[in-house]
Amino acid sequence: MFDVDGEAITDGPVGRVLLLLAAPLVAQNLVYVANALVDTFWLGRVSEDAVAAVGLSLPIQSLLGAVVVVAAVGTQILVSQRAGGGDDAGARRVAFNGVLVALAVTAAVAVPVALRAEELVRFLGADPALAGTTAAYLAIIAAVLPVGAAGDTVENCFTARGDTRAVLHVSVASVLVNLVAAPALIFGLGPVPPLGVEGAALGTALASVAGLVHVLAYAAGIGRDTFRLTRDALVVDAGDLREVVSVGLPLGGQRGATELVRVLIVSLVAVAGGAAGVAAYTVGARVATLAVVPAVGVQQAAQSMIGQNLGADAPRRARRTTTVGTGMVVGAFLALGAVQFAVAGVAVDLLAPDLTPDGRSLAVLYLRLLAVSYWALGGTYTLLAGFNGASRTRTSLAADLLKYWGIRFPIAVAAVPATATFGAFGVAVAPGLGWGVEAVFWAVAVSNVVGFLGLGSYFAYTTRRGMFANAAERASDGGDGGAAGTADD
Repeated sequence: MFDVDGEAITDGPVGRVLLLLAAPLVAQNLVYVANALVDTFWLGRVSEDAVAAVGLSLPIQSLLGAVVVVAAVGTQILVSQRAGGGDDAGARRVAFNGVLVALAVTAAVAVPVALRAEELVRFLGADPALAGTTAAYLAIIAAVLPVGAAGDTVENCFTARGDTRAVLHVSVASVLVNLVAAPALIFGLGPVPPLGVEGAALGTALASVAGLVHVLAYAAGIGRDTFRLTRDALVVDAGDLREVVSVGLPLGGQRGATELVRVLIVSLVAVAGGAAGVAAYTVGARVATLAVVPAVGVQQAAQSMIGQNLGADAPRRARRTTTVGTGMVVGAFLALGAVQFAVAGVAVDLLAPDLTPDGRSLAVLYLRLLAVSYWALGGTYTLLAGFNGASRTRTSLAADLLKYWGIRFPIAVAAVPATATFGAFGVAVAPGLGWGVEAVFWAVAVSNVVGFLGLGSYFAYTTRRGMFANAAERASDGGDGGAAGTADD
């Protein structure tokens, strides 16, 4: 039902093809959200400290995820361009070198994190009673990071070729492994002793290994024939290595910069809003995470479509993919926002029925502010897909730095009382203006809208300057100018 061949990607109806490519990716992202809840669900039946231990490691896990993006998305963009240009051998070679980048970059970060996990969580200010448990969980997650990164990179090669169903199959199989392994390892089963928090981490590790084995089987031609890693592709190529890093590094920086802001803002909310503010922010963040899943799926699909069309020397179709995708997402998110605005109170009562009156009113306010900015948030993802597909990944980095550090963070700091300071990762920030935690919620909404409008204006400017035409020319040259492509136009 969701099969899309290469000819359709470069010649078929843009909207229909984009939806067909995106649907399995949306489902995959929903599976990831569900998988993230598995540990919390089972550990919630162990103790409150067990849940807290996992929660304390989340900021570090988010920052580790930024490292994975470098190879995974960089490889996807380049493979799609090679495939669109009919260079299947080059696409396979890039894929292999992308996996090497994934292993090297993540190992360079994961090894010190695993070895110094306890020192790191103490630096975050973790309660001494929880530091040891949190460190044990984090060390296992970090140790298996290169495995997950390699799997994600190969999965993205299937996405680049238009086989998004393969990615969904691998994700579902991995989650099923975790669903079985997590409770068995947490509570013990047969000869396996109860391992608690460490068992949850080991369940995640087993799921990552299973995912890598599954996607490598597909790449070997077992069960799929859309993308193959043949023996002739197993060649270390310095040019491919450099290009994967050049295209992917700004995206990793983008992810890291946004995650660091989120860490700081959580700390800010705790100071400015107390328990009620944190609870309201948490409810809004969980709802928003689910809401953006469709936009992320469309972005991933659009990046592959744009890359293939540029490789096929069809820059106008690449531009149309970006504009059609943005229009679709903006329209859908306007409708979604209207629904969320209307039922905000009901949603809060369903998700967090035990909130205090202050917490409930703050949560309703945040959900409504998010709702009126959803169209801009969703549209930003697809606009960034246009830049990323054209290898202009530095634009994505610059856009998010301006959005999060130039707009959101300065407004949010105003929430801090004039008599208080806040900090995270050992960084203290000066007192604010005492506007209250509501300033944080307004900061999120305002930065979403201003960020989209600014990025849209820049997109119009760069396309008039021939961004897609120039990217198509570089792609036809064999991808020689990935880095240079981010600076011209």
